[in-house]
Amino acid sequence: MAAAPGGWRAAGGRRRRAGGEAAGAGAVLRRLREARDDLLSSGFWEASAGAVRAPLGSSAEPPAHCVCYGLGRFSVCPAARHQLAFLLLLLEELGEGKHDVEGSATLFYMVHCGKALYNNLLWRNWSAGALAKMVIIGNSFKGIEERLLSRILERDYSYIAKVLKGTEEVALPTHPRYLDTFNDTSIHWFPLQKLKELSPEVWEFMEEPMYQDCDDLEIIRKEDRTDRHSPAATES
Repeated sequence: MAAAPGGWRAAGGRRRRAGGEAAGAGAVLRRLREARDDLLSSGFWEASAGAVRAPLGSSAEPPAHCVCYGLGRFSVCPAARHQLAFLLLLLEELGEGKHDVEGSATLFYMVHCGKALYNNLLWRNWSAGALAKMVIIGNSFKGIEERLLSRILERDYSYIAKVLKGTEEVALPTHPRYLDTFNDTSIHWFPLQKLKELSPEVWEFMEEPMYQDCDDLEIIRKEDRTDRHSPAATES
């Protein structure tokens, strides 16, 4: 999918093999445009754009890359369609593709992803320099902290726990039409100065999260997939 001055169009690719397939793609694109118009007419995007600009002030480096995790089947799910439409409006707002790619900041769009996915992302980029180049739009870190016992947060999602004091967070505005679509969603960024104020011990521990004792794991680990396909796992 690509943004264009007059709207959105399907990205170029192989020629459609059947008229029905092309018609199906056209229907999805039409629904996506309707979701975009809905966001604009409701005022939700206009209110959200101000929150999005918060980590992108004059002193911040505008993201030139965007990574999207956890988006549902937007062809059949209205909530996922609105989330995708929001992302495309966001890319237009940020002027994607107009910045030098080398060493540029990255936006991670992760609405309603599992806690472990945020934790894994932080672990993979666990340095002040890398985190300072990240913006995460997803479940509120403050909300995660409030809902979990501190011992569970520190044991199972230690990188979220450790980065809290180095995080700036702005919640997306609430809107009655999108209570399920964007509930508990915030923009997170990590100012370098705040990260430098964290204790040196915070950066010394970089062990990969394993979630061995986690009771509410919301992702499928590599070993879980292996177990599911092993002979022992398929025996009746």
